[in-house]
Amino acid sequence: MTLKKTAWAVAVATTLAVTSLSAHADKKAIVQKILSSQQSALDDMSRNVAEQPARQLAAGARQILMQAVPEDKREATAKQVDAEIKKYLESAVPAVRASATKLSPTVLGAIYEEKFSEDELKQLQAMLESPILKRYQSMLPEMSNALLEKVVADARPQVTPKLQAAETSIRAILDKASGGKLSQGEAKPAAKPAAKK
Repeated sequence: MTLKKTAWAVAVATTLAVTSLSAHADKKAIVQKILSSQQSALDDMSRNVAEQPARQLAAGARQILMQAVPEDKREATAKQVDAEIKKYLESAVPAVRASATKLSPTVLGAIYEEKFSEDELKQLQAMLESPILKRYQSMLPEMSNALLEKVVADARPQVTPKLQAAETSIRAILDKASGGKLSQGEAKPAAKPAAKK
């Protein structure tokens, strides 16, 4: 009787192990499909990560161009700066994209597997592959741009004076800190003529 019980226990354990491995493999396959369906979002995130420093570089360069580069050299210098930023982006965007693609299975995949049941993953996959969701996602840029345009137009009268005040204050702070170097290049108002008696 002991041999039968042992054989039965081994058979049950083997069946459970095979079922568990099969379920784990199914779950991994679903996670892989979810990750594949999100590749465009990963690409967008990668592009944004790489472009953020480029935007900062461009803004800083633009400010220096206007303040320190003689007017007759600005256009040529701006083209050189643009070429360097383009060269950076051509190498940085693919590097960040490759890193995101490489790491998403171990980072996102692990989270999906840990936090979602197989049934939830199937539902998530079905939702992500839904034609209506794809249509909605394709319309997001248009909807965002339409809202952004209206928000900017509506908020501009309130925000513009605040921005101008901040710019004036920052310029004064920087001018004071630089010993007046920023205001040295500005034309000083002409003295008012003395009133005749």
